[in-house]
Amino acid sequence: MKHTISVLVENRFGAFDRVATMFSGKGFNIKSISIGETEFSDVSRMTIVTEGDSQILDQVVKQLNRLIDTIKVVDLSHSNHIERELALIKVGFQKGTMDEIKNIADIFRGKIVDINNKSMMIEITGPPDKIDAAVNVLMPFGIKELARSGTVALNRGEQLKEKHEFVQTN
Repeated sequence: MKHTISVLVENRFGAFDRVATMFSGKGFNIKSISIGETEFSDVSRMTIVTEGDSQILDQVVKQLNRLIDTIKVVDLSHSNHIERELALIKVGFQKGTMDEIKNIADIFRGKIVDINNKSMMIEITGPPDKIDAAVNVLMPFGIKELARSGTVALNRGEQLKEKHEFVQTN
């Protein structure tokens, strides 16, 4: 089963490395990971997508909570949350397929961000399932390159308002 985990960490050198080392050391697979600063410059959010049963998830959460830079770990998998991903898809085309590829991009609300006489690059954002579907539909046209950002996610609704509500004091 797929699990989406949000991890708030202190924005310090080595924080990502410690998380990656924990995953590899315990034999947990990371399907995707996205990292960026939050509304507080000294706090980063990692959105990690991993697979496993509830026992594996419990171990992952416990191990993440033990890491020195961890502020908060939340399993978003069964909560009301929003997930998004960005994909850049470079597709080859011939004269007869260009309009069809443009129509597919429109169906997925994608944008053509680059085009030349042999290929076009489409930007698509949305839930990971939407990105998967777009890739599958475009595959027969010949995907030349694909870059995916990895999932970012937040719980819906009211959340923590002030930094002191979740930052541990040293």
